[in-house]
Amino acid sequence: QVHLVESGGDLVKAGGSLSLSCAASGRFFRINDMGWYRQAPGKQRELVAIISDNGAKRSADAVKDRFTISRDNAKNTVYLQMNNLKPEDTAVYYCNAIWMSIDDIRQTKPRNLEVWGQGTLVTVSS
Repeated sequence: QVHLVESGGDLVKAGGSLSLSCAASGRFFRINDMGWYRQAPGKQRELVAIISDNGAKRSADAVKDRFTISRDNAKNTVYLQMNNLKPEDTAVYYCNAIWMSIDDIRQTKPRNLEVWGQGTLVTVSS
């Protein structure tokens, strides 16, 4: 099993910056994609940014010029640098990982397993 622990959420003024981190631990063969999602009050959870194990990135249009996702594979950790924060960025930010189990190493089609973190609250005041 894989366990994700997020940190970095805080209260910040509009225009400010925050850095989130999410560390994966547990028993696994490989972590594939890692990403950040967010859920604002009364809204559905949405993708913020995702990064593959080889570094390919994809970000939502709303954050593309302000947020940067990065990853340290040696530490199984993904980061989200958020600059020029806006009140509409206020949400609970969830870390997500797609991983492969050691039990599936010899499988022709190993399962893509998914795990979520507990979430970290980012509040941006105007």
